[in-house]
Amino acid sequence: MTEAAKPIRVALLGCGTVGTQIVRLLTEQADDLAARVGAPVELAGIAVRRANKPRPGVPAELLTTDAAGLVTRDDVDVVVEVIGGIEPTRDWLLTALKAGKSVVTANKALLAEHAGDLFAAADATGADLYFEAAVAGAIPLLRPLRESMAGDRITRVMGIVNGTTNFILSAMDETGAGYAEALDEASRLGYAEADPTADVEGYDAASKAAILASIAFHTRVTAGQVHREGITGVTAADVAAARALGRTIKLLAICERVEAGGDRPGEAVAVRVHPAMIPRSHPLAGVNGAFNAVFVEADAAGQLMFYGQGAGGAPTASAVLGDLVAVARNRVVGGRGPRESAYADLPVRPIAQAATRYHISLDVADRAGVLAAVAAVFAQHEVSIAAVRQEGRSSDASLVIVTHSAPDAALRSTVDKIAGLPFVHDVVSVMRVEGEEL
Repeated sequence: MTEAAKPIRVALLGCGTVGTQIVRLLTEQADDLAARVGAPVELAGIAVRRANKPRPGVPAELLTTDAAGLVTRDDVDVVVEVIGGIEPTRDWLLTALKAGKSVVTANKALLAEHAGDLFAAADATGADLYFEAAVAGAIPLLRPLRESMAGDRITRVMGIVNGTTNFILSAMDETGAGYAEALDEASRLGYAEADPTADVEGYDAASKAAILASIAFHTRVTAGQVHREGITGVTAADVAAARALGRTIKLLAICERVEAGGDRPGEAVAVRVHPAMIPRSHPLAGVNGAFNAVFVEADAAGQLMFYGQGAGGAPTASAVLGDLVAVARNRVVGGRGPRESAYADLPVRPIAQAATRYHISLDVADRAGVLAAVAAVFAQHEVSIAAVRQEGRSSDASLVIVTHSAPDAALRSTVDKIAGLPFVHDVVSVMRVEGEEL
């Protein structure tokens, strides 16, 4: 066997739903993978929490509970991590990279907080760091942003990047169900975790948004810099209101290149995750169930959309295997993958300065002068009204207002002022509106 044909030895950290599928694909496609890489790809060991747990199709002799020991073994070339979490996973991956071992990870939370540390360790030894599976599962997205569009100027990335919340909102839209009922159905079908907090409160999507913004705008963005709102407050009435306007509600991750504003010249980055109404004519409006899709806008390429399975064992394993082939091939031929590109170092603009639009639903007293008084508050805060709908109900009325684009802080101040008016009984809902102007 020649030097180039020496096997590429892989340490796998984690053997749950995704890890099991990785083992299956490595076994079933061994010959094809060897041909694509230029050398056999072999499992050196699999780190798990419980080695005695039955795992059909997984060689028991490869299992170990010593992840730290596995990543430091001399016969390991690549570490594949699908455990998740921050610590001790961060330490294991840093140890591997500092030892010159390439890393493939699906860990969005870790990358959204510590990508800089991981890239620095990779650069110091010339190791590769790949993470396609961290965002949007099987959808080829990060590599096109990192490589295919490296010569373009990306201006906006907007997408549905969490399958659980998209399933819930799709069910609410299709059946008229409330949030709790749709969540129960998602749990029954296995789309929602036993503790769905990371999904429904937007934490998962915020981590993915940070990664997308970092790549798209060549700027380090962490999850803590992403404005985050979940879907727990979305009601059946909100969904019905969106339908009446020819819109639907989606939890969106929105990353934009914007003007810095204030005294600082140049550009900045705005990154936010929140539910929003979008026109049913928008490409993202037809993305239903547990699917993901990301809409990218760039100066030269124009508008692009990436769509597909955003989660699940096999789809995620597909993305991991794609990365594994890339890093293994680099080790065989002596090449290197793309490094971190954070040269732009743009400031991250807070949500208060972001230009957004609101859909506001109010319960008000049904009497003369109410609409004029509400409109006056909008005028005081320099927020323009795009559309108004009022329906009387005996002595009360429902008043729905959709605004034009304005700074989020101005919109929020407007809503707060309106809520204090004596004839406003309740601010029923406030939701951002994205897409084409009404």
